[in-house]
Order: sequence, then C-alpha cells, then structure tokens
Amino acid sequence: MDVLRTPDEQFTGLPDFPYSPHYVDVPSGEGTALRVHHLDEGDPSAPTVLLMHGEPSWCFLYRHMIPVLVDAGLRCVAPDLVGFGRSDKPGRRDDYTYARHVAWMRAFVAATDLDGVTLVCQDWGGLIGLRLVAAEPERFARVVAANTFLPTGDGKVGEAFLSWQRFSQEVETFPTGAIVNTGCTTDLAPEVVAAYDAPFPDEAMKAGARQFPMLVPTTPDDPESAANRAAWEVLGRFDRPFLCAFSDRDPITAGSDRALRAHIPGCEGRPHTTIEGGGHFLQEDRGPELARVVADFVRST
Repeated sequence: MDVLRTPDEQFTGLPDFPYSPHYVDVPSGEGTALRVHHLDEGDPSAPTVLLMHGEPSWCFLYRHMIPVLVDAGLRCVAPDLVGFGRSDKPGRRDDYTYARHVAWMRAFVAATDLDGVTLVCQDWGGLIGLRLVAAEPERFARVVAANTFLPTGDGKVGEAFLSWQRFSQEVETFPTGAIVNTGCTTDLAPEVVAAYDAPFPDEAMKAGARQFPMLVPTTPDDPESAANRAAWEVLGRFDRPFLCAFSDRDPITAGSDRALRAHIPGCEGRPHTTIEGGGHFLQEDRGPELARVVADFVRST
C-alpha cells in the first residue's frame, strides 16, 4: 500500500481552528500501519462525544461545535477518516473499501480506548459510525444521527445522490472545498473553502474522496449490503438513547431519519428535532445549534 501524507504546513493559519493535532496508528489491513489524526478537547475524564465527519470534509467541520460541547462539560474526540484531513491517505482507489473504513475506525476507537461514548455522526460518519455501534454496542452510551443513513441497496436510490455520484466520477478536478460549500445553505468564506481544500494539495491525495461515492451500497448485491443488513438487525435491539437531528434542507438524506426512528428502540420517546436552515453540512450552517442539541441530550439521558 502506497501511503501519502499531507505536509503539516498545509494546516497552518486555518480560521477558527486553534486545536492541537493528536495521532494514533491503526493496522492498514496489509501488514503496515496508518496514522489517524484526531482532535481531543475538553476534560479527559468527562463524558466523551465522538464526532465523525463524512465526505469530503474532515474534523475542521466540527470547529464551531467543539467549544459549545466543551463548555457543557464534555470531552470531544474528532477523528479524520483515513484518506481525509491530516490522516494518512492510501494512494490507490482500490485501497479503500467500506469494510476497511469500518475496520480502521474500529481500530481507532480501540486505540484511543473510548468507552461510554456519545456518537455524533453525519454523512459517511453515520455509514461508518452506525456500523461501529452495531459491532460494539456496549461502547456507546447514546447516538445522535444528523443527515446520515445506513443503506443496504434494497430500496430506490434518490436522484440527488445519483447526480452527486455521477459528478464525483466525471469532474476532472475534484473540488473539495467547493463541494462542501455547495452542500451548505450559507456561503462559506474563501478561507473556509480553502481549509477544506487544505488536506488535498494535489489530485493524487484525493483517492479516498473520489472513491467514497462509489462505496455507498446502491444495489442489493453490493459487497457491503449484507453487512449493513446485519447492522440493522443489531440496531433493531439497540435500546440506549438514540436521537435524530436532521436539517430541513438536505436533499441527499431527507427522510432517512424516519427509517432510523421506526426501527431503533432507543429512538422511542426522544426529542427528535429538525434543525431549520441547515443544508447537508449542518455543522457549518447551524453548528452551535446542533451542539446545544447534543449537549442537552447528553445531560438529559
């Protein structure tokens, strides 16, 4: 496995991002190790919130939520998925599979010894994070799902996702920062767009970002359809607190909260909320508001 690493100087002077980097090594799956970057903010002995990002962002996405959560007495751990942010980036697209992403993040959770965790997951943070919950439900005290889903390929795929998938494969230069900006209801400042571009100084480092849209199960015989069905079975018995906090202006995941709420016992009786004015990346559009929802949920359960 040929592994690339973004130079540290790419991450200097990022706006509203005073956080220090932390690293752990996880098995690559090919006998070597991958370095995974994460933020770790707040009292180490406080209840832990695991903040998982998706495509094509990185932990920078959570910069406006972390202060609110820390002020509420919580510890925030925000990893960069392999292939994103300051984490290592395998250089070939076929290095990335859905199963490997799950294994890498499961190894990260073990390496950082996280327990009694509140998972906050959006986009691929949920596709991976909900698989972690299904694999080790005892590690998770509660879950907050925001603009995410767990597809098996058994249902109809929405046109919004199919359009995104086509674009991701056909565009000559993968415009990471512009993609995040397009997924927001607010117009991001140029320096914020540049921060989302920072992990990817050239196209060679975008293999993971390019591959992610093709890893979403869209047919019943997808390589990970069976594993996701098995995860749904476990989630069907997950009775710890589970909250849906979706935004009202995300065409990609609209309605996915209904499936979660109908299937997962821990959803029953919870104050599920719709965050108004947020796009797909609601952490950018309504970050402090989402953080307050998370903090109140932890406090009340």
